[in-house]
Amino acid sequence: MSTLLGRIESDYIVAYKAKDTVRLAVLRHLKTAAKNRGVEVLRPLTDDDYLELLSRQIKQRRESLEQYEKHGRPELAAIEAAELAVLLDYMPQALTDAELSQAIDQLVIETGALGAKDMGKVMQALTLAYKGRYDGKKASEAVRARLSS
Repeated sequence: MSTLLGRIESDYIVAYKAKDTVRLAVLRHLKTAAKNRGVEVLRPLTDDDYLELLSRQIKQRRESLEQYEKHGRPELAAIEAAELAVLLDYMPQALTDAELSQAIDQLVIETGALGAKDMGKVMQALTLAYKGRYDGKKASEAVRARLSS
């Protein structure tokens, strides 16, 4: 059993006993998504698979939060924000802006990227090295800026 799965399972039980409805709902949804993904790939999921699922769920919550705030629905935005906070607890420590910049500089050198056409190589290397530890949008902008200079 992967360590992330074990943590999710134990936190689910704790949330159930504590009647923490928000955490319970988020973990239940995450477990369902993981089970569906396991059926799709026909193998037990790894921690990387769980990180990918978490990243998708976080992205969905952020987009929903943004839409609710944009359309004046603070009560729904508050629910999304609470669920987002629960999901973020399971992600690895995020890279700071300085660490991300340093990692991008290093990967540009390692991959031999020369211009914008090599952006995919750098992003792929970044994903392999720091999966789940950075904001994709921010990283994409930083790589694009680095390669255009």
